[in-house]
Amino acid sequence: MTRRAVSRLLVYLSLIAATAVVLLPLAAVLLTSLKSEREMADGSGALTLPDDPFNFHNYVTAFQDGRMLSAFANTAIILVVAIGGTVLIGSMTAYAIDRFRFRFRTSVLALFLVAALVPGVTTQVATFQIVNSFGMFDSLWAPIALYMGTDIVSIYIFLQFVRSIPISLDESARIDGANAFTVYRKVIFPLLKPAIATVVIVKGITVYNDFYIPFLYLPSEDLGVISTSLFRFKGPFGAHWETISAGAILVIVPTLIVFLFLQRFIYNGFTRGATK
Repeated sequence: MTRRAVSRLLVYLSLIAATAVVLLPLAAVLLTSLKSEREMADGSGALTLPDDPFNFHNYVTAFQDGRMLSAFANTAIILVVAIGGTVLIGSMTAYAIDRFRFRFRTSVLALFLVAALVPGVTTQVATFQIVNSFGMFDSLWAPIALYMGTDIVSIYIFLQFVRSIPISLDESARIDGANAFTVYRKVIFPLLKPAIATVVIVKGITVYNDFYIPFLYLPSEDLGVISTSLFRFKGPFGAHWETISAGAILVIVPTLIVFLFLQRFIYNGFTRGATK
């Protein structure tokens, strides 16, 4: 009993420590965003309470000067189009690999894996030249096209779910006269809802937080996204951490809300995909 009590105590202590490591930086950013410029100049600690806990002036400044409204709009457009393309391409790829037999089928999967192992930075010069040759540089189509290239994780998530769907459903649809695309559209795709939810959340968070591609391919300030909007504070607000913290909170809140409401889809999707 003593050994069991000690192990349980260690488990709780590790959970408390992990929670503190995650929440303390967020608490510091939140408290800093509510402080005035005078409080920051006085050298108040990051975890000290602000004099006015309802001081939202920094949020107004960050929203206006950071052009958050247009950044949210541009980010929403990129997310919807890129993730929609990822779901379609990834699910179709998984369906074709699992249901059709063709030469070099195993080699295709191996090539997907090899491509995932190549660092994106090493091919960025060639990628930039291709994007520029298509006239997509400094337009929303550049990040959309790059994000729409389905990653190997999405393909394998869809592939595990497609393999769990009985082939007898395909055969029944074929007997009724359905072709391959009709089978995919009316049989396979509707049964991939857990996988689609997982891919949408994981890919969406990745696209939402990415800084490198928007910063490289969208130099115009009118085409800024959420991740690059904070970069505007490096100039006039370089020393105003209260304004920078307010902007960071504005960026964090949407993903936090989405994750809290949809986290069960992430866990269920990965668990079901791993056990099937």
